[in-house]
Amino acid sequence: MNAPRLSVFARLPVPGKVKTRLIPALGEEGAARLYARLLAHTVEVAKASGLEFELRVTGGEEAAFHELFGGDVSVVNQGEGDLGARMAGVLAPCLIIGSDCPAISVPLLQAAAGALADRKVVLGPANDGGYYLVGLAEPMPFLFEAMEWSTPQVLSQTLARLAERRIGPAILPELADIDTAEDLAAWPEFE
Repeated sequence: MNAPRLSVFARLPVPGKVKTRLIPALGEEGAARLYARLLAHTVEVAKASGLEFELRVTGGEEAAFHELFGGDVSVVNQGEGDLGARMAGVLAPCLIIGSDCPAISVPLLQAAAGALADRKVVLGPANDGGYYLVGLAEPMPFLFEAMEWSTPQVLSQTLARLAERRIGPAILPELADIDTAEDLAAWPEFE
């Protein structure tokens, strides 16, 4: 199998458009600054991982991302549809992550890529019931169709769909996303 490409789903850090659940605590500007720091951290880790990677973007022109991260960073539009449709559009083999998991690390990304050598799927569970990473050795659109995104059921629904097809995923350590003010309290360096 070819090495998977890392696709980082991202938005431009525009006040009022990112980290909206944190706006009551941080304000629109503060939430955008936090998101910008998380995105920069994620891109730094992606570059250091040695994996081929791309930014899959929405909510902004591709040129704006090149201004932020340089012209050598591959920037691709996420496409249309809900989150599931946009994730299903990423070509396998792939690793898909967001940009709000501060504990994402080079060894973790390398372990995820390595897991796809003998597993069809790798998942990184998030402590909120979702996942911070999904990796696929081959296309699996059924994982993304009619999913209740941004709910505590995402991981359990994903695991149930895999079990129905007798696919045993590799499971990475559980990590936390920063979605709420309570989540942010554990990561003062990102405030």
